[in-house]
Amino acid sequence: MRDGEDGGEDSEPGRLEIVGDVMHDAWLGIPELHAGGGILVVLATALAVQVLARRVVLPLALRVAQRSRTSWDDVLAKHGVLARLVPIAPVVVIGRGVGLIVGLDAGLVQFVERMALAVIVLVAVRAFGALLTAVNEIYTRHPQALGRPIKGYLQGLKVLAYIGAAIVVIATLLDQSPWYLLSGLGAMTAILLLIFRDTLLSFVAGIQLTTNDLIRVGDWLEMPQFDADGDVVDISLNTVKVQNWDATITVIPTHKFLENSFKNWRGMFEAGGRRIKRAINIDVSTVRFLTPEEIERMSRVVVLREYMAAKTREVEAHNRAAVPADAADLPVNGRRLTNLGTFRAYIEAYLRAHPRIHQERIRIVRQLHPTPEGVPLEIYVFTRDTAWVAYEGIQADIFDHVLAVAPEFGLRVFQAPAGSDLARLAGDARPAAR
Repeated sequence: MRDGEDGGEDSEPGRLEIVGDVMHDAWLGIPELHAGGGILVVLATALAVQVLARRVVLPLALRVAQRSRTSWDDVLAKHGVLARLVPIAPVVVIGRGVGLIVGLDAGLVQFVERMALAVIVLVAVRAFGALLTAVNEIYTRHPQALGRPIKGYLQGLKVLAYIGAAIVVIATLLDQSPWYLLSGLGAMTAILLLIFRDTLLSFVAGIQLTTNDLIRVGDWLEMPQFDADGDVVDISLNTVKVQNWDATITVIPTHKFLENSFKNWRGMFEAGGRRIKRAINIDVSTVRFLTPEEIERMSRVVVLREYMAAKTREVEAHNRAAVPADAADLPVNGRRLTNLGTFRAYIEAYLRAHPRIHQERIRIVRQLHPTPEGVPLEIYVFTRDTAWVAYEGIQADIFDHVLAVAPEFGLRVFQAPAGSDLARLAGDARPAAR
């Protein structure tokens, strides 16, 4: 063989070179890249693609999103969905380019390709998680989101996505099929159920709470077991956050709402009336029949005129028919008007004429079982205003009036003896404090 016949000088440029039995394709116009130069070219290309995607493509896409009339693309940009996809470009270049480098060990090439695929899966699942977060924010802008939150479902989907990505990454690194790993997952079911017990219970509880419309963001919630009394500010997969009236935050596991009782005040707000249920105790010793003079005076009370006239006619008619004339002078014979009954009728008439009392809801003034503290006279009505401050003001005004007007009926509200009362009974001549 002549000199030069087996060398590269007589070879035709651009032809493929045979190294052993392996044929290597040309890449980027360079016929044959040896290992070191090929690695540098691949890394330089990946870096250039990264810079191009980060400095040019991404800002351009964000600028387009800002100028568009729709708002959903702004939310995607806000949560970095596009930014999280940028690393995929250089990883693809490395994963595809490493196979074109001449002289690299085949095992090393496969390892780098598997690593690149694993990184792509991780980057993609992070972008998918950001996408789900953006979807939740977009959904919360619609009115129906207040009663039908989907945050728990999206968080559950995100968990499944991360679990699936982990399985794919492990299978890729081990060069096995994902179904091979899933087939062995059954033996780990008990362990997984133990690890994700609260998450699974909360996920099921979240579905039931949402489906049955038991809790919404913004509801006033009371759950004494967890010292929770305030507004629901967030419903997630695992927890429900309640901001108490003292501005503290109580975090309650979602599944606890199916295990414990709680009070939701939403129905009160939707009904448009807030209940007043409070009693005052009347001193039993002050309960008596009304005298004719008191009946005449009570008849001049505007809200009692109809009641007094009707009740007087009813009592007189009954007594004429049932009580003999020679026994009519005894109060025990026949029927008589009492100051307590008249006082109760006055409160009913006063509430009926009150402009801030809900007249379409139940309205009762009733006597309860007598106690050592007197006869409880309970007011059971609903206010038109459900706001807390307004409600408390209405309730206070009503009972201020009731307490002040009771002596007009000869009644005294029961109160346990104070120190001044005991001192007066003991004959203490010292002047009372002013």
